[in-house]
Amino acid sequence: MPSLAPRPDLDSLPKYVPGRTIQGAIKLASNEVPGGPLPSVRAAITDAMADVNRYPDSGSHALRERLARELNVPLDHLAVGCGSVSLCQQLIQAVCGPGDEVMFAWRSFEAYPIVTQVAHATSVKVALTPEHGLDLDAMLAAITDRTKLIFVCNPNNPTGTVLTHDEIARFLDAVPSHVLVVLDEAYTEFVTDADVPDGVEFARTRENVAVLRTFSKAYGLAGLRVGYAVACASIAEALRQVYVAFSVNTIAQVAAMASLDAADELMERCAEIISERDRVRTALVSMGYEIPVTQANFVWFPLGERTVEFSEHMLDRKLIVRPFPGDGARVTIGTPEENDLFLAAAQEFLA
Repeated sequence: MPSLAPRPDLDSLPKYVPGRTIQGAIKLASNEVPGGPLPSVRAAITDAMADVNRYPDSGSHALRERLARELNVPLDHLAVGCGSVSLCQQLIQAVCGPGDEVMFAWRSFEAYPIVTQVAHATSVKVALTPEHGLDLDAMLAAITDRTKLIFVCNPNNPTGTVLTHDEIARFLDAVPSHVLVVLDEAYTEFVTDADVPDGVEFARTRENVAVLRTFSKAYGLAGLRVGYAVACASIAEALRQVYVAFSVNTIAQVAAMASLDAADELMERCAEIISERDRVRTALVSMGYEIPVTQANFVWFPLGERTVEFSEHMLDRKLIVRPFPGDGARVTIGTPEENDLFLAAAQEFLA
């Protein structure tokens, strides 16, 4: 009799490597914001704790209604998930069958190949441009009759580079209508480049476009796991069908709505992070580092074979960054004091 065993292909499943947490070290590895939830959001979280003996609203109806008003989209065009990474997997499960192709730039969000394989689809990786951006022409050339879904991360994680409105529009015009293009906008609140579009405008008018957003980054709710998708009614309904019931908890839903209500305060905090981002990049470039222009809350070091050495150098100074061995390192923007310590260590690395 055969022994009980998991799927044999799991041995080849890419491993998601979270940013390390070490007691007493400064964590600049996971693109978290340093401030945590806003004060009004913390108060809402405290109040919501009184109801955790009850199951959460599995349909996140109140949050979806709030988002529908905020984004000016129909309610049935919205789906809520346990962070945008969960929605990535739900999208593949909803759209793809075994052997269907899911395309994405590489390097891009490291969860893409993992959730693709879990859903029995096939990953198609397209190399970045020499400027560390998404190569849309190469992606178009890689489309086959098996392509079902394309992830477009904008700003791209981990490089921080962006695509403009016209670039995305031309790309969408050329993509076959039966291929779903997913604009992953996890860092949209940090974008200051006026040429970078709000992806929801495309989702309003194109049935083969979906947009992913998260409350994990700018909103400071990474530990609560809540994100949302905007898509045509049929795709949004499919996302809700493959959703794991009750996976977005009550506190996460309440915190997300309270964060939307504190939008002005949120944008003030984002402005502080943006200012620090620009200061850090300017300082690094003046040291001689090649740092792509970034529109996210992190900077990218394309260090190639020196990536691990750079990461270990930082760790020796109690600074945790996110290495991608052989490619580069991503460093999250922290507080001004944390950033100063990082810049000093970066200068030492060159010396």
